[in-house]
Amino acid sequence: MGMLRIGRFWSVIITFVLLYALIKWGIPAVSREVTDLPFPLPVPGTLIFFYMVLVTIALFLITTFSDEGMEEFVRPIRKLLRGEYSKTARAAVLIVVPLLAGWQVYDLTVPKIELPSSLRIQHPSSNFPKKFEELKNPFANPGEAEVTAFIEQAEAEEIAWIEQVQEDIERWQEEGDADNPLAFIPTAPWKKFLAELEDGDVKLATAKAALLEKNLFEGRALYAMNCRPCHGDSVAGDGPMADGFKLRPINFTDNGTIETIVEGYTFWRVRNGGPGLPTEATPWDSAMPEWKVSLTEEERWKIILAEYDLAEKTPRIPESH
Repeated sequence: MGMLRIGRFWSVIITFVLLYALIKWGIPAVSREVTDLPFPLPVPGTLIFFYMVLVTIALFLITTFSDEGMEEFVRPIRKLLRGEYSKTARAAVLIVVPLLAGWQVYDLTVPKIELPSSLRIQHPSSNFPKKFEELKNPFANPGEAEVTAFIEQAEAEEIAWIEQVQEDIERWQEEGDADNPLAFIPTAPWKKFLAELEDGDVKLATAKAALLEKNLFEGRALYAMNCRPCHGDSVAGDGPMADGFKLRPINFTDNGTIETIVEGYTFWRVRNGGPGLPTEATPWDSAMPEWKVSLTEEERWKIILAEYDLAEKTPRIPESH
């Protein structure tokens, strides 16, 4: 028994339909199994259109590659239009095809009453642990004991810096010609602190402001090393890697972002990154890593301190306060 041959026309139609079904329903079904999520990840309509245009072009090229192939493809169409199959079949096709095309156009253009679309949640709070809500940045408001210890370290020229900046500081001190080896921070509070330190009369308020400058200095350095590629120098979400993400990094200078959330929430988001988002944030999850894996709690807090400072924003005060 010979193999059933369906002809060039029907092979093109079947191939087109199968590929459309694979992209429209097959890929989402596979994604559900791969991701283990309770819902499939749909293929965007624009992407489906793009793929089907490519499929159409490929089938057209295959069909028109030879005169024989083109003749085989149009033969069933000619026979149908001539009524060789039957006049009833020809009438049915000539009626059904325009009706289907018209219905498709009507369905795309007619105004519809629909439920509001589910908005993408970039910074959801649905699973935000309440224990984080009351957290305050410990490096934003140093206590008296910390300030006193900082003064003692400065007087002994033994200020402790995070390891990420230690090497650069030492190189600056070796190559620089400044009178004071601590003069590498150019801000006014730091300069005032160094002046009082040299006079031997350091006030607690001056030292506290200088300690905050030290924390900001370290936070900016950590931000540059870990966050700048995505969030940018200006923390506006315009880093050199920002365009590589479907969901662009958040713009901290926008009034509707980090200024609207409490510090504890910011810490929780930085701590857990994109993998810590709930399922309603999928499939547009943040690409931010889980910084709790590679950064210490101190480093994360200092980065957050620097982010608020660079954005010139202040965190929202918890309702309980």
